[in-house]
Amino acid sequence: MHNAKNFTRDQQRAVRAYELVGDVSDRKGYAVVVNDVGAHILRSGLAAALASLERNDGKSLLGHLAKFDVPGLENATGDNLSKRVRELELDEYIFATREFLLIATWLKRASQATKDS
Repeated sequence: MHNAKNFTRDQQRAVRAYELVGDVSDRKGYAVVVNDVGAHILRSGLAAALASLERNDGKSLLGHLAKFDVPGLENATGDNLSKRVRELELDEYIFATREFLLIATWLKRASQATKDS
């Protein structure tokens, strides 16, 4: 495998997404949740989308989102990601929203590409 330090941030997101999705046992259930998360972030905002994941079978996805170590949310876990996002300053929240939209796109792509694996 290539040295991830030489990858662009988008390539790093892609590699991480494929690693995480590759470990998912319930691919169908995961695909349903991951396919909607980007639209949910755009529609309701990041904090509301994460709160919805907490309530509605999105614990696995929350854990995956936390593993990307978005600036301001380093060392977050699936259990505390939503709370940590709500505590961000406005500029950090805007940045995190953009990052999670990009991450959600890669998780969705990885899920679609590996659904029959």
